[in-house]
Amino acid sequence: MKKRTWLVYLISILIALAVGGLSAIFSHNCMDAFDVLKKPVFAPPGWVFPIVWTALFILMGISAAIIYNSNSPERTSALWLYAAQLFVNFWWTIIFFCWQLRLFAFVWILLLIALVIGMIVRFIRINKVAGLIQLPYLAWLFLAAALNLSIFILNG
Repeated sequence: MKKRTWLVYLISILIALAVGGLSAIFSHNCMDAFDVLKKPVFAPPGWVFPIVWTALFILMGISAAIIYNSNSPERTSALWLYAAQLFVNFWWTIIFFCWQLRLFAFVWILLLIALVIGMIVRFIRINKVAGLIQLPYLAWLFLAAALNLSIFILNG
């Protein structure tokens, strides 16, 4: 790969990690309230979340770099969709943990899932690998949505 291509991958991964990192920093002080909530039996242990999210943000960055490096006429619109889902992803953590608007957070994550499905479809049309490496992210969002709704129901 050319030097510029590697730089695109590095910058793209760093942008995705920065979005996740900033959201985590802004919501870090709100996590204590989460510990006392009733959770469903399928809730993963807390230490799993930062590991999974880090891996997912890295995959997002790789995927976006693949699209950025393509010559597709759909590249710009696909990257705007990518940016939109990053924006919605960033705010979900704050809505759920800090503002404790659990039902609104559930609706927000459904919006995120819709954006990610649209992004995956668009990415696959441009580059199959770029779209397919987003499938773990989509699967994790379905789990997160189920957790979100379960926590809302269990905690009133």
